[in-house]
Amino acid sequence: MALIQFGIVVGRYVFGVNSIAAQESVLYLHAAVFMLGAGYTLLTDGHVRIDIFYAHFSQTFRDRIDLLGHVFLLLPSMTVLLVWSWPSVRNSWAILEGPISVGGIEAVFLLKSLIPIFCILLILQSLAIVIRLLIPERR
Repeated sequence: MALIQFGIVVGRYVFGVNSIAAQESVLYLHAAVFMLGAGYTLLTDGHVRIDIFYAHFSQTFRDRIDLLGHVFLLLPSMTVLLVWSWPSVRNSWAILEGPISVGGIEAVFLLKSLIPIFCILLILQSLAIVIRLLIPERR
């Protein structure tokens, strides 16, 4: 992704050449990295958290906060996003939705497909964490 972006900049400012498809490819790759990597980030506990208070709590209290966060925030929000995004993704596949810009990548349906995949990956990882929190000997 960085090399493509570098090539776009060099092409534009050194050679005066521009490619909408190349620019969109950076967008597609950026979306893929973040949306497909979110479940792994949750697995490795790499997500952003405000540790000012959290770090001073006992492990039991932190586990309870995590459990409540997964059950009442993450799981419901990902379920709602999955349900609400599905019609748009389905319609996009039905018409094989074209590029965002003229001359762009003709695969917006693939880009939109990342949304439900993102939701499913986070739901699965969240459920695994909830199970681990509820059954301490599985840690």
